[in-house]
Amino acid sequence: MAKIKTVFVCQECGYASPKWMGKCPGCGSWNSMVEEIEDRDKDRNPVLNIETTRPLTIDEIEITDEERYTTCMEELDRVLGGGIVRGSLILVGGDPGIGKSTLLLQVSKNISSTGKTVLYISGEESAKQIKIRAERLKVAAQKLFIVSETNLSIIEKYISDISPHVVIIDSVQTVYRPELQSAPGSVSQVREATSSIMRIAKNLNTSVFIVGHVTKEGSIAGPRVLEHMVDTVLYFEGERHHAYRIIRAVKNRFGSTNEIGIFEMKGTGLEEVKNPSEMLLSGRPEGVPGSVVVSSLEGTRPMLVEIQALVSATSFGMPRRMATGIDYNRVVLLMAVLEKRVGMQLQTFDAYVNVAGGLKLDEPACDLGIACSIASSFRNIPIDPKTVVIGEVGLTGEIRGVNFIEKRILEAQKLGFSKCVVPKENLKGIEIPEGIQISPVENIYEALDEVLGG
Repeated sequence: MAKIKTVFVCQECGYASPKWMGKCPGCGSWNSMVEEIEDRDKDRNPVLNIETTRPLTIDEIEITDEERYTTCMEELDRVLGGGIVRGSLILVGGDPGIGKSTLLLQVSKNISSTGKTVLYISGEESAKQIKIRAERLKVAAQKLFIVSETNLSIIEKYISDISPHVVIIDSVQTVYRPELQSAPGSVSQVREATSSIMRIAKNLNTSVFIVGHVTKEGSIAGPRVLEHMVDTVLYFEGERHHAYRIIRAVKNRFGSTNEIGIFEMKGTGLEEVKNPSEMLLSGRPEGVPGSVVVSSLEGTRPMLVEIQALVSATSFGMPRRMATGIDYNRVVLLMAVLEKRVGMQLQTFDAYVNVAGGLKLDEPACDLGIACSIASSFRNIPIDPKTVVIGEVGLTGEIRGVNFIEKRILEAQKLGFSKCVVPKENLKGIEIPEGIQISPVENIYEALDEVLGG
C-alpha cells in the first residue's frame, strides 16, 4: 500500500504547500493553513455507469419510507423525528458532565435489547470505566460491544468486522488519523475523522452517533463544516446543578427541528419526563407578586412555565437589568413599553426576570407574561395563581395573536387552570373548552386590568 501523503491547504484561498506556514503566500491570511490528505488518485478518470449516474426527472425518482430504529425513549424518538434512521450520522453536543455518555449508554442498552448489534467506541474512558457506569445504570446486553480506541484506522476495522446496526463514538475530538501530523482535536483531524465516519455510515447503512465537545460560547468545538456534514445535530442542555436535562435538535434532515425532549437525571440514569408542565410548576409559590404562568410551545408540545420577576428600588445611578432564561434585550424592550405606554416609572428600579426550571424561552408568545410579572412586582399585587397569560406585545402596546392557541388553552385546562388571558385576535374560529374562562385583550392596558385589577 502506497504511503499516504499530506499537504497543507489554505482555508481562505486554497493555496497548497508541502509544509505548514503561519502566513499564506497566496492571500496573506494568518493561521489558515490546515493539514489535509493528498489524493493521488484524483487525476484518474473513473469508469462511470451511465445508467445510474444520469440525471433523473423528479417524477422518475422513487422514494421509500426510511427504516428507523426505536431508542425505546419517547422523548428522544420525538426529537429524532420518530427514531434513528438507518445510515444516518448524528452529532450530539453538550457541556462536560451534562450526561451525554450516560444517555448514549442507555440508548445502546435499549437498542441492543431489541436484538440489534451496537458498537460503543470510547476515546476518553477505558472499557472498565464504561463497565462501572453500565453496572450503575443496570446495563446488561449480549449484543453491546465496548472498545476503547482512538485510531481511526483500527476503528474502521472494528466496524467492518462486527457490522453493527448502530455505532457510538465518544468523542470525535479524540479520534485521529495516524497519517496526519496534527494533534487529535485539530481542525484537520476532526474533519478527516467525520468524513471517514460518514462514508462508513452511508456505505454500510449503519447509524452512527458521534459526541462533540462544546466551546465556552456553547457551540460545538471544531470546524463549522462538522455540523454541515452530519444529518442531525442534537444539543444536550441543562444546568449541571439541576436535575433536569433538555435535548434539542438544531438540525435534522429526517424530522422537525422544533421538538425537544426533557429528562431527569437520577442515580440510575436519565428518566423521561412525561408531563413537563407539571414538573416545571411543582413548588410554585401562590399569592406572591411577580409570579405568572405562561404557555410556551416547543415544537408540537405546549408547556406551562412560571416566569418570576423582582423589581426593587436601586441605590445607584444606573439601574440593573438581569434576565435568566429569556433574552435580555427582550426584557429591556418590554420594560420600555411599560414605561411609555402604561406610565410605570421603572427607570429608578432594578429588574430581575427568571424562568423557573432552567428552561430557555425564545418565542414571542411569552411577552405578555414577562410584562405582567414585571408590573405585578412593581405594583406589589399578586396575580391569580390559576391564571395563564399568553400573547405577543408590540411596541405600541398592542397584543398580537400567537399560533396554536387551542393547544395552549387545552394544556392549561388539563392542569387545572381556570382562566386564560389571550389575544383577542386568536378567538376567531376556535372552540373554547368548557371549564376555563377566556379573557380576550387587545392591548397592554386591558391585559394589566385583567390580571392586576387596574
